[in-house]
Amino acid sequence: MKFSEKALALTCGILWGASMLIMGLVNILWSGYGQDFLKLMASIYPGYHASGSVAQLVVGTVYGTVDGLIGGFIFAWVYNRLVQS
Repeated sequence: MKFSEKALALTCGILWGASMLIMGLVNILWSGYGQDFLKLMASIYPGYHASGSVAQLVVGTVYGTVDGLIGGFIFAWVYNRLVQS
């Protein structure tokens, strides 16, 4: 069985982007919630700061979506190459 690279990339992009969005929204509503997670993401994504602002929420969501797209595509691509063996 092979993975569709496009489908897995979109799935991972949507899920990881949504995770960043939801965590950022909850952090804005309840200050301090998920702060360690957001600080970890800030150490990975340049230009993203775990400040709890709406602008940073958008930046984190975009980074998460793009990161998920790339990661999902690479995972499916590698998996499909290994299945052929």
